[in-house]
Amino acid sequence: MELGLMVEPQVGGSYARLRELVLWAEGQGLDAFARSDHYLDQERSAPATDALTTFGGLAEVTDSIQLVVLVTPITFRHPAVIAKTATTLDEMSRGRFALGVGTGWMQGEHDMLGMDLPELGERFDRFYEALSYLHAAFATGEGFAGDYYSLAPIDVLPRPANLPIVIGGGGMKKTPSYAGRFADEYNMFVTDRVTLERRLDVMRAAEAAAGREPGSVKVSFVGPAVVAATDDEYAAMLTDQGSERDMSATEYETFLAERNIPRGVPDQAAAVISDLKEMGIGRFYIQEYAHLDDVDTDRLASVFGALRG
Repeated sequence: MELGLMVEPQVGGSYARLRELVLWAEGQGLDAFARSDHYLDQERSAPATDALTTFGGLAEVTDSIQLVVLVTPITFRHPAVIAKTATTLDEMSRGRFALGVGTGWMQGEHDMLGMDLPELGERFDRFYEALSYLHAAFATGEGFAGDYYSLAPIDVLPRPANLPIVIGGGGMKKTPSYAGRFADEYNMFVTDRVTLERRLDVMRAAEAAAGREPGSVKVSFVGPAVVAATDDEYAAMLTDQGSERDMSATEYETFLAERNIPRGVPDQAAAVISDLKEMGIGRFYIQEYAHLDDVDTDRLASVFGALRG
């Protein structure tokens, strides 16, 4: 199982702290370092950096870890801008940048910044066209013509040497079908087994329909991990975190189990990761939804150690 760290800089944090965290993650031997792409948090005001710009700096200070945007919304940038920025980051990172793309969703963010957020149906239409545009720009040289975007049949150079496409989202039909057709990685928030299997059935059918080899698409989860060194510490975590959600400790543990969230003491957490691998998950990103200054790397070192087994 590949392991990654995902942070949410729109909650607050400087580029300097982001750089510290990516260097920490690389030093821990993690496979990937990911960050969200939001310009602000719709519920609070905090310093927030631009995702794709920061990856240029992070590419220069790291050597081995993959750098992943989870995910850039098509409502922020024209596909031409996404394509050129991504190929530049591919070059700067020496093939370690992964381009995550999605429909966009945060209504308050768009409203406050005066950006359009079309209705969901149109966003998915635009998303499909954006993915088709990127495919043409990165590989085919055949051009693309759609209702919203078009690309002349030209060679858009330089072409990326190694630029995986990550499609992220929680839909049951269009998102997994787009992932099967276009993605190298299909990312979703932790979920129950039935939902996962339904999504994977759609994704694999689309993969086959596109003539791709079975298993071409890596499947990844992003979510929390509730891991403690001892049973007593874990019980305390269940009580504290459950109360924040108006749940008892028992209810909260059931909530975690239903969503396949790594939990418990190290052996138990490692067993969850093993189960996820059997379910077809190839990478797990621990999501830290906190101000970057509040990301506790000592705690995370223990958690990642537990997940490795």
